[in-house]
Parts: sequence; structure tokens; C-alpha cells
Amino acid sequence: MSVTFRVKHLFALSAVALAAIAPRPASAQAPLWRPAKPVTVVVPYAPGGGTDTVARAVSRQLAVLWQQPVIVENIPGADGLIGTRRVMDAAPDGSTLLLQVPSIALTRYTPGLRGIDPLQRLLPVTAVAQASNAIVVSAKMPVKTLAEFVAYCGRAAQRCALGTTDNQSRLMSNQFVAETKLADAVVVNYRGTSAVVADLVANNVNMSFTGIAAALPHAKAGTLRFLATTGDRRAAVLPEVPTAQEAGFGAFRSINWFGVFAPAGLPAPVAQAIAAALREAVQDPDVQRTIAAAGAEPVVNTPAEFAAQVRQESARLGSLVQRYSLEQ
Repeated sequence: MSVTFRVKHLFALSAVALAAIAPRPASAQAPLWRPAKPVTVVVPYAPGGGTDTVARAVSRQLAVLWQQPVIVENIPGADGLIGTRRVMDAAPDGSTLLLQVPSIALTRYTPGLRGIDPLQRLLPVTAVAQASNAIVVSAKMPVKTLAEFVAYCGRAAQRCALGTTDNQSRLMSNQFVAETKLADAVVVNYRGTSAVVADLVANNVNMSFTGIAAALPHAKAGTLRFLATTGDRRAAVLPEVPTAQEAGFGAFRSINWFGVFAPAGLPAPVAQAIAAALREAVQDPDVQRTIAAAGAEPVVNTPAEFAAQVRQESARLGSLVQRYSLEQ
């Protein structure tokens, strides 16, 4: 065997070995997971709020991407626990998902539900959007600013009432009553955003910490009035409305994320594939317009990043609930 032949033979063997260990091109890699059957996205609140709006927007686009029906199912009740439990008990196969808000972290502090912590049986997948909350009053109230509202309630012959829609708004309302020293104010708990908005319009309750989406049409119609938003900067859809910080009430800061959860035990590759699909879904112009109209903005992160975000918000709300009870 000649030296030239041996050298060529060695080069050929080396090329085969390198080809065997080299990464496959993207086109040859295993495709991302896709559901093999219809997917249900549970919204544990009544229709009409920001959670419902965001869920329907992204679900429509997921159905296009996955070529499977994606059905939004509203299951309100027990401060979101009934719908949340539906997902906690579902098979961890990606066919049942939950869209929730930071209020989920307060379930374990809720009177009658203590000891139940949904976060122990759910896997954070990704946030899909975030928005500040808003401080809204009936347009029948003779106030234009948050300071005027506090002054009015402090001297009004009839007690002012604050309507709440979930645990987070209840906590913020209790904090507001305590810190503004409105000892006579009453906090009224509602089962859904639509109900509290209807009573705000009628001035049966005077003020609420609620999402922008449900109140915006009524504010445009002149029946509700935004006094402040609770984020770090003014909401893009409400540029004329000051933040609570600007209004002199910086303690009332809250940013609502709309997050997707799955039953615990969902394989990591499936969670990553769902997050990737949602990242693509929120790039759709129609989805972006719908989210923006709800006063929110798209924010898609990884399962690990969202898990860290949930832990941080859970700790913040846990600290607040020690000072301002949900018992009201």
C-alpha cells in the first residue's frame, strides 16, 4: 500500500468520524413539539376583562400556528381557584393551559382557602403580556384627581365604596383604605370585572383598582373616569392619565402580568415549545393591536425567567398581605 493511498484513507476515515459527531443542520433537527389534539386555555375569571381579552387574542394565533383548535374556557369562581384547579388536575401533556395574573399568588392567603397553593402544582411557562392596573371612579363622582377623591371620601356624609375584582385588587383596596385613613370606606367584593364596572357606571360603588381594558370603553363614553395608573410609566393607551407615583400615591404600584401555566410535570421541551409558539403568536399584528387596546404590551420570556418573575411577585404580595389583610 503506497504512502499516498494510506494518507487518503486516513483523511476519508477522519471525514466520516467528524460527520458523525457534527451537529445536524437546523432542517434535520427534531421539530418543536406541537399538540396532537385540541388545546384548552382556561381563564379562571368571567369574560370581559383583560385576562379574557389577552387569552382570546393569543389563542386565535396559536390555532393558526399549531393547526389545532385552541379553545378559551372561562371558569370563574372562588377567586380564580375553580378554573385554576381544573388545570392543576389536568394531564401534563400540553393540551390544557391556564392564563392567570399575579392574584394567583394570593390564593393561599384567601379566607376559606388557606393551605391551598396552586403554584405548587403548576408550571410557569411564560408571560405573554403585562399592563399596569388603573384607579377608576364613576364619572358621577365630583372629583378629577386621586387627591380629590381621598378628600371627598374623608368628608362625605355617605361612606365611599371600593369595588374589587380579584385578590390583588382586594389587597390594594384594603391598603388604600388603611394608608389614606379612610376608616369609614367599605370594600365590596365582586365575582367579575363586568359586574364591578356596571356598578361603577351606576355609582353604586365609587372607585376600583381594575384592569384598563374593561373600563376603557366606558371612560370613552364618559361614564367612568381614570384617576391614575399603577405602573412605572404612563400607559400608552392613556397618555393623559398620571401614574399613581405622579399623583402623589406611589405606594400603590402594581404591574399585572398575564402568564401561561401548565400542570406540574409538563416535560421541559414541551414547555419550551409552547413558550416559543407564544413568542411567535404575539408578533402577529392583530394580536399586538388587541393587546395594546387592552392597555397592555407583549412580553414573552422563557419558562425559567417567568418562574423567577412569579417567585418575585409572590414574595412582594406575601409581604403586603401580612400588613393589609384580605379579610374584608
